[in-house]
Amino acid sequence: MWRIWRLFDPVRTMVAQGVFLFALAAMIHLILLSTNKFNWLDGPKVAAPTAQIAPAATPAVKS
Repeated sequence: MWRIWRLFDPVRTMVAQGVFLFALAAMIHLILLSTNKFNWLDGPKVAAPTAQIAPAATPAVKS
């Protein structure tokens, strides 16, 4: 194992790993926020009730 650290700089390797893991976590959270089931900020989106429009009554014509 010590030979691996002779090839790579430990500080640079850990910084790169931290940046990668942070980017991965941010991507996963944004994907989950875009779904309907796992959006913990807005909650599940409920479909708006569709208004049933009744036909307008025709006014009676007075003769």
